[in-house]
Amino acid sequence: MCQHRPVKPRRISSLIGAAVAVTWVFAPGASHQPLLPTAHAADCPDALAVFARGTTEAPGNGFVGDAFVSTLRNQVAPKTLDVYSVDYPATTDFPTAVDGIRDARNHIVSTAAACPKTKMVLGGFSQGAAVMGFVTAGTIPDGVEAGDVPAPMPPEIAEHVSAVVLFGKPSARFMKAINDPPVVVGPLYQVKAKELCENDDVVCDPHGSSFDAHNSYVDTGMVNQGATFALGQLQAGWAADALNPLSTTPTPPSAAISPAAGSMNSGTPQHLPLPQPALPGPPPAAPGT
Repeated sequence: MCQHRPVKPRRISSLIGAAVAVTWVFAPGASHQPLLPTAHAADCPDALAVFARGTTEAPGNGFVGDAFVSTLRNQVAPKTLDVYSVDYPATTDFPTAVDGIRDARNHIVSTAAACPKTKMVLGGFSQGAAVMGFVTAGTIPDGVEAGDVPAPMPPEIAEHVSAVVLFGKPSARFMKAINDPPVVVGPLYQVKAKELCENDDVVCDPHGSSFDAHNSYVDTGMVNQGATFALGQLQAGWAADALNPLSTTPTPPSAAISPAAGSMNSGTPQHLPLPQPALPGPPPAAPGT
């Protein structure tokens, strides 16, 4: 039995409890980019993946995230790709998911300030997809108290984000079942976002009932689809920079940031065993009920 501490109605941290892990992958088609600009600062990568794992997965990127990042890193070479694993419990103590929103937000904003030419890809799986979806939100959801959650990121941060890729993001039905508002990607990020949901996935499919489907994103190739999308977004940004090199530095963010505590790793991620998803509260209501 899961133990849930009391939370305020529709608190944003509880709605993130629907998720399980995050992952990113990049597909073939972009292994050579000799004419695109690369280095800009000694410690700044060309691209940074910020990924949030799912519930019960060990610290790191999770199974889906490892596959996503590994594929992407191979395809962007010789450009450099670092990965930041969002630091949050990712347990069934779902109110602590707000820690992931805060940590991801801090690292994204601090990276935009310190490495303005680095292009970021934001991703997550299951609970991690909910975390990252709320990170992009332009406003605090209705019913959530402002003091309980981090403020939305400054609008100019969107200029530093090339893609948002969410795997198995909890559906509105799932969110309603746990009495929380839906996870909605913010308007500044929607044009650069891709949400992938396996058919019959109990978490993201409004009519889904399968846990096996929720654990199948790597095997079915959906991780590769997400990587293909993210890679295309990065390449488009780099190509635009090459055509207009004088405008390759986006507007520096003005918001102050607090330290983030996740882990930065530019080495090859190790694949972790995929845990069974742990979901909060009672199972979602059957469709039509």
